[in-house]
Amino acid sequence: MGLQNGTARRSLGDLVFERMHRAIKSGAYKPDERLPTEHDLAIEFEVSRPIIREALRRLREQGFIYSRRGAGSFVRAVGMREPLGFGQLENVADLLNCYEFRLTVEPAATAAAAERHDAANLAAIRQALELMRDATNRQSHREDADFQFHLAIARAAQNSYFFTAMEALKDHIAVGMRFHGASVKREATGLTRVFAEHEAIAEAIASRDGAKARQLMHDHLTGSRDRLFQASK
Repeated sequence: MGLQNGTARRSLGDLVFERMHRAIKSGAYKPDERLPTEHDLAIEFEVSRPIIREALRRLREQGFIYSRRGAGSFVRAVGMREPLGFGQLENVADLLNCYEFRLTVEPAATAAAAERHDAANLAAIRQALELMRDATNRQSHREDADFQFHLAIARAAQNSYFFTAMEALKDHIAVGMRFHGASVKREATGLTRVFAEHEAIAEAIASRDGAKARQLMHDHLTGSRDRLFQASK
């Protein structure tokens, strides 16, 4: 479960927090179960103890764990929640509805990311973009990197509701990305054009041009939806 070396301190803290948060919400820890010690967590995640301490502080502040003096940290029962209530994506209508939801949420998140991102956020967006660039150069599509790009933007918006909604919809979004990737690979310049759309979004975010970033994300998602459904006709 180690985390990549060289990642910014803030980014490492975010990753530790998010993984522990997911573990608690998924039921990996039982209510009132004692968490591993800071030392053991630092070894597990391959990070320093101050980073673990910061992640535990955030979990405590958000009500997912509590501490007992001299005894450690424990999972709070009220933190055990079911995942957001998105059922399985079952048909074309569901996929269209998913795009409609994304068109409402992601352009707003992208505009916020342009205005609020920090260096670590921008590095995460660019890291996902480079994975997509490499795949495009090999005439391939990586929906995992594609999703990480969109998720990194949601995180850069500095509003946990954007990030949580995107993460909860991961499986649904992946279906659209998988079919969309297959459709654009059939075009001679399809992958290159779609990569350019992502690159332009990243550049607008880096330039802190919220209005442009919003419009580019809207156009990208609209184009993705239209390409996918035209190809399926």
